[in-house]
Amino acid sequence: MSLSDKAPFVMLETSMGKICLELYWDHAPKTCRNFSELARRGYYNGTIFHRIIADFMIQGGDPTGTGRGGASIYGDRFADEITEKLKHTGAGILSMANAGPNTNGSQFFITLAPTQHLDGKHTIFGRVAAGMKVKRSVSCVIS
Repeated sequence: MSLSDKAPFVMLETSMGKICLELYWDHAPKTCRNFSELARRGYYNGTIFHRIIADFMIQGGDPTGTGRGGASIYGDRFADEITEKLKHTGAGILSMANAGPNTNGSQFFITLAPTQHLDGKHTIFGRVAAGMKVKRSVSCVIS
């Protein structure tokens, strides 16, 4: 993927408004490529935030809406890209959801508060650059 192919931002359009996500290509290039390519292909179109936990996170990216589905552009799953430089220090951190080490697919979550207990377990690959009010509105929905 050339530098021009690396979109620095991905826009999520939800029923409650838009969330602009800045991607951290320098820290998690494979994860950013997966996420941006899935978004470009329309893979996330019509999907829901299937897991919403107040004061913790909102999770989406599963086309089945169950929390059990989804695949990456690399096949089924791909390896973590965890770095000590990035931490779950507050609201708006974009990370991959997983079922354990090296099980990344298409699911992701956005933090609603500091979640340091997730550091070293989930690949951080971006942050909410705009649309924090939308993220908060989504977090108030009962799932």
